[in-house]
Amino acid sequence: MAEIVQQRIENRIPELEQLERVGLFSKKEVKSMLKRATALEYKLHRLIITKVDFIAYIQYEINVLELIKKRRSRIGYQFKREEIEYSIISRINSIFRRATTKWKDDVQLWLSHIAFCKKWNTKVQLSKVFSSMLAIHPEKPALWIMAAKSELEDRNLSESARQLFLRALRFHPESKKVYQEYFRMELLHAEKLRKQQKELEQAEMDYEFSPEIMSGKLAELVYRDATGKIQGADFILSLLTIAAIFDFTKELQDTIIQDLQSKYTDDSLTWDFMAKRELEATVGEELQTAKGRASDIARREERCCQVYEEGLKSLNTGTCTQQTERHTSTPVHTHNQQKYTQPTEMHTSTPVRTHNQQKCIPQHRYLQVLLSSGDSEQTAAVAMAATQRYRQSVDVWCLALQTMVHLGSGATGKLFQDALKHVNPKVHTHTRISCNSSFLLCSQRGLLSVVPAVSMEIKEKYLDWSYRAGGYKKARKTFTSLHESRPFSKAFFTRMIQMEKNQLRWSLRTVYGFFPPDLWLEYIREELGPSGQPENCGMIHWRAMKMLEGESVERFLAQYTLLQTGHI
Repeated sequence: MAEIVQQRIENRIPELEQLERVGLFSKKEVKSMLKRATALEYKLHRLIITKVDFIAYIQYEINVLELIKKRRSRIGYQFKREEIEYSIISRINSIFRRATTKWKDDVQLWLSHIAFCKKWNTKVQLSKVFSSMLAIHPEKPALWIMAAKSELEDRNLSESARQLFLRALRFHPESKKVYQEYFRMELLHAEKLRKQQKELEQAEMDYEFSPEIMSGKLAELVYRDATGKIQGADFILSLLTIAAIFDFTKELQDTIIQDLQSKYTDDSLTWDFMAKRELEATVGEELQTAKGRASDIARREERCCQVYEEGLKSLNTGTCTQQTERHTSTPVHTHNQQKYTQPTEMHTSTPVRTHNQQKCIPQHRYLQVLLSSGDSEQTAAVAMAATQRYRQSVDVWCLALQTMVHLGSGATGKLFQDALKHVNPKVHTHTRISCNSSFLLCSQRGLLSVVPAVSMEIKEKYLDWSYRAGGYKKARKTFTSLHESRPFSKAFFTRMIQMEKNQLRWSLRTVYGFFPPDLWLEYIREELGPSGQPENCGMIHWRAMKMLEGESVERFLAQYTLLQTGHI
């Protein structure tokens, strides 16, 4: 062991001599570096070695690189890089390889190596790391996508990216995400060629790329292959959304829309998309007058509802109405109110009409109309009637609560408590209730809810309300009373951190708890910022290592390495 360590230390001597010779480090500093490197190297040759030892060694070498970079900038010396930096970078890559060979299953360790390679622009080494990682973790589609993007963006090799996507599809032939990113990559490549072609034409250079590739034919082949293996309107719509980003894909978009309308007329998403197209359709010529614009809006809204009506008749189901409520966002103007108002019995507490009556009446739009008309009593009645009819619907309760808050009703608190009684807790777990913060003060019982999603949401909104209502001091009091109340929410802490920043008062030590590792990383990042104290970072790192346990320690160390390399 001692012979190996001695050999590796001797290999450092040329670069250390160069550092001293060119004036980047003093003789005393070089001796200190040699001593520190020897201690770190011995740790990697003990009988029992840990991942922490490798990460500490890597972090030390990265710190040396950063220090050399700063000193070069200060004294203006930019020579001898091959003898100094390249040697250190090569050694760091070697340590990373030793670590990933021992801990092959640690994806975060692989990603840290990738981040380092990108930071210091070692592109050839980057491809080798991706290749080794994918050989061990071919079951993870996200890693294939990351590797392909790196080939396209970092190395400008579209063919290599294409080959990686094709290899990924052999392992994951029905992965929606892989197909989506492959489709996007081909469109990006086509767009890049189009820009290059335009530049060549401007420079009057005689060179032409393949018209088929520039028009997106390769992307169309990917689309055909993807839709042949993966069925569903939602998947086709995701590809259509990607294609719509590019301005040269009109024919491709038309093809996708035709397939959607011909193959998936029994899917509510298809009808929802068709209705939204009518609502968002653009007119041929700009309408100059307010009356003309209002008339156009009325026409589009009427056509939108007609499509929803057709969808309901075709599907004979209530899902279309739910899609209408979820996606329709364009405000309804009062001039068109009569087209969307419901029968007079809806203006009382009578239950809302059922879906089987074949009426596609968007409740969000209808309540917007009533709110704009100023009829508070009628609006409240419709909102309450909806909750009576759809007691298990989270969306309906949220809509009613938001409406009552807008009206400033004193019954908001009771309505929220009723929501907690009637809605299935399992629904809450998977659906965040988007509630306006104004009713939270009237609903403090929600803070003690057994449903984690409800409790976390209310804590966040209640903190926002406290800040707006009583300023920093009130928000601080609210945070102090709730920050140890489970379940924990990262957003709750980050909002308080932002409030501290706004006050220019750096009492963040009481905000950053001992909960998730990424909050400790955020603390370090803030101290490294213009208003922080970088000398505190070492103590923060020590406290984090002391407080965190289990997998949190490894995740923190990996993220800390990425932070030091400038990738988070």
